[in-house]
Amino acid sequence: MKILGIGNAIVDVICKVEDDFLKKNNLSKSNMKLVDEKEFKNLLSNLKIKETVSGGSVANSIVGLAQLGNDVGFVGKVNQDELGEKYETGLKKENVKYFYSKKKESISTGTCLILITPDSERTMCTFLGIAGKIKEEDINTNIIKNSDITFLEGYLWDEGSPKKALEKAIINSKKVAMSLSDKFCVDRHKSLFLDLVKNKLDIIFANEQEIMSLINARNFDEVISFGKNLRKLLVITRGSKGSLAINNKDLFECGIKKNLNIKDLTGAGDLFAAGFLHGYINNFKIHDCLNKGTDMSSKVIQQIGARLS
Repeated sequence: MKILGIGNAIVDVICKVEDDFLKKNNLSKSNMKLVDEKEFKNLLSNLKIKETVSGGSVANSIVGLAQLGNDVGFVGKVNQDELGEKYETGLKKENVKYFYSKKKESISTGTCLILITPDSERTMCTFLGIAGKIKEEDINTNIIKNSDITFLEGYLWDEGSPKKALEKAIINSKKVAMSLSDKFCVDRHKSLFLDLVKNKLDIIFANEQEIMSLINARNFDEVISFGKNLRKLLVITRGSKGSLAINNKDLFECGIKKNLNIKDLTGAGDLFAAGFLHGYINNFKIHDCLNKGTDMSSKVIQQIGARLS
């Protein structure tokens, strides 16, 4: 198997809202907020659901890789409930190998409310449910060892069982890639993430905001300097400024595609990672990997939701 993703198995509930809705509910635009089940239901109570899709950051990337014809799998925890059944079915439909055996749990399958404002930005309210309770025994070392790359998401790193599960995965992996996921996520786990980036990861995906927060950078030149001294593969998306990759001390840049009919930025980073990793595992040059990531993200933002139809 080329890539095994380990991430939060989340069912995305997509709704369109006005900016006032975010202000009224004290939500920070373009970021992710963790909520409990009660708050999730309160937020959803006055909204019209546009679409419901099996999601989660790494899962979105893995589906993108499968759609490009790669042999991939996913580990993510769901309950043996209606949403859990839909989640597994959705992955298998996309030719993703799902390496988790559902069982009856006391906590529901995780759900993410994705709020799309008129500027196409997405703000997420996530009830992790059972997704955030992944344990060491949920990680099969044989599956890890039979994969060329293990791909993780920053959202998973919480103290206790999830942290131990991911450490087990890293120890048994041939090569490890990880997305930093979200600036608030970086802020919560800054020292841990910095240790991972410097000492345990081979490929790091981040947006400009996340990487600057991680290293407390005052400007982007400091990010470039950090990346060159890191001697890893650091891939950074910069919105309208395009993307870049620093491989050891070599810098590669890629611009954006223009004249796009942008509808929803949900999944842009996830599909960028999918495109880049597709290039990487198929021995593309780094610049061509960036181009493939840009191509995939450009396609997904011209539709609603984080999966290419």
